[in-house]
Amino acid sequence: MHIPHDAAVLVLDGRKLLLLRNEGDDVYPNLVVEHAREHADEPDREIKTGPAGRSPGGPGPGGSAVGETDFHRQNEERFAADAGLLLKEKALSNDFESLIVVAPPRTLGVLRTHYHSEVKARLKGEIDKDLTDHPIPDIEKAIKAA
Repeated sequence: MHIPHDAAVLVLDGRKLLLLRNEGDDVYPNLVVEHAREHADEPDREIKTGPAGRSPGGPGPGGSAVGETDFHRQNEERFAADAGLLLKEKALSNDFESLIVVAPPRTLGVLRTHYHSEVKARLKGEIDKDLTDHPIPDIEKAIKAA
């Protein structure tokens, strides 16, 4: 996949976001960090406050057990939604004409539900890989190979 000059490249997972800009051209990309954000990657046991509850009226004397909420996953999904808002703001202010998004499949799925129509119009490609902890030259290679 080609990375046009001045294209925005969003690389994210559930805890880390890198917004890069191609200061090179589509043959020799030069991705530069424009914005970075990271939130604490707390395990679920550190986030929740107590055991799963029970629902009255179910089978058994105390009702039925309510499934346990995965707060860690909720935080990751909220982070992806926030990334969608960032893209919307930048697209509406004409900050980029082309966008490439790189994210693991689950994060990419959540992010897609938060794409604004202006973001969709500028989206040139998506890559379903987790590259947030890779050096920028590896990210450039992965995008070119896609």
